[in-house]
Amino acid sequence: MNFELLHPADQLIMIMERIYGYGMTTTSGGNLSIMDEDGDIWITPGGIDKGALTRKDVIRVKPDGTIIGDHKPSSEFPFHQLAYKSRPDFKAVLHAHPPALVAFSIVRRIPDINLVPNIQKVCGKVGMAEYGLPGSTELAEKIALEFKKGFNSVILENHGIVVGSDNLFNAFRSFETLDFCARLEIDARTIGSPIALTKDGIELSKNKQQILMEEFLPTSFTSLEREARRVMCELIHRAYDQKLFTSTEGTFSRRLQGDSFLITPYDVDRKYIEPEDIVRIDNGQKEAGKMPSRSVLLHKAIYEKHPHINSVIIAHAPNIMAFAVTEIAFDSRTIPESYILLRNIPKVSYGTVFMETEKLAEKFVPSVPIVLVKNDCIIATGSSLINAFDRLEVAEYSAKAIIACKQLGDIVTIDDEKIAALEVAFNLE
Repeated sequence: MNFELLHPADQLIMIMERIYGYGMTTTSGGNLSIMDEDGDIWITPGGIDKGALTRKDVIRVKPDGTIIGDHKPSSEFPFHQLAYKSRPDFKAVLHAHPPALVAFSIVRRIPDINLVPNIQKVCGKVGMAEYGLPGSTELAEKIALEFKKGFNSVILENHGIVVGSDNLFNAFRSFETLDFCARLEIDARTIGSPIALTKDGIELSKNKQQILMEEFLPTSFTSLEREARRVMCELIHRAYDQKLFTSTEGTFSRRLQGDSFLITPYDVDRKYIEPEDIVRIDNGQKEAGKMPSRSVLLHKAIYEKHPHINSVIIAHAPNIMAFAVTEIAFDSRTIPESYILLRNIPKVSYGTVFMETEKLAEKFVPSVPIVLVKNDCIIATGSSLINAFDRLEVAEYSAKAIIACKQLGDIVTIDDEKIAALEVAFNLE
């Protein structure tokens, strides 16, 4: 999908549907705007249900102040207008009230953007604007002051978040990533003390380059490959809907035959990824004209070393990632399903994915189907796409349950005798 070719009204409706649908704002909360090439500001209306907006509800405000549309523009229009004046590079502004970021706004703190490397890359440094009356010129000026300092994302004291960018999708991506960051830090603080990456760790990730691979032009597509592309996309969409992935983070791969496998592309919106976006890898060569995930060499090494593995998923789900950014060990001996599917989940050092690829690939023996990479990701493997996805889901849900235990009492794990019985009953290696 070429988002930029959509009409401003369609862009606003599409992104608002995503924000509302994923519980990141309420019926009456949040507003979005786009400034087009003529200087017109297209903005969501005030007082209209955000869960049922149509393109006809979108308001157009001309540079001379003329309002075109069936409703009044959002009451927060003043800060949208001033944001564009203070930052001529902005062409879109997003404002919403996701609970995790609202929590930070209430305690007047900024989330730690150094817990995993991609957050700083996508969001940059985050500012905080002093409290102001919603819809007031005073609030608009306080937000504009932070934008003038160079911040693209600004938390509003006791209010929510405002993000500006060169287009609406990039604003949404920063917003979504910062919300993930907030949820991750809250989960991590519930179980322990988050450990941020050092400046050198951040730089290490920034210097990670795209993998140079020779290209090939496919001459045919088997029925197996066509079906695999379809199923991959369905599960990628499901992973996004369940917040296991973000719009541009999260990788699936699926072995085909021999040295051939399919993998998700780099920097393509996971919400709308299509079968034709998937990249085929044959004998170390990539499908012509496409860019595979930067973790492609790890997937390749895992398949080469482990014939029992037919699918690999790399994700950044916030509950299980809380264990990746703290010293707290994840223990799968909570309920039978968790131990059966997850077994032992070791943690490896940050940077292992792209600096010690072969060594990391060796870890995925049958008793270790999942690995956590500190301050980076969770890697789940399986005998099939659905098996790997099931493991990712169970890891995230189990982590969520363990985090919730902190509010209830001490965790009682399944004892060794019962674990041994599970291993016999389910033929676990």
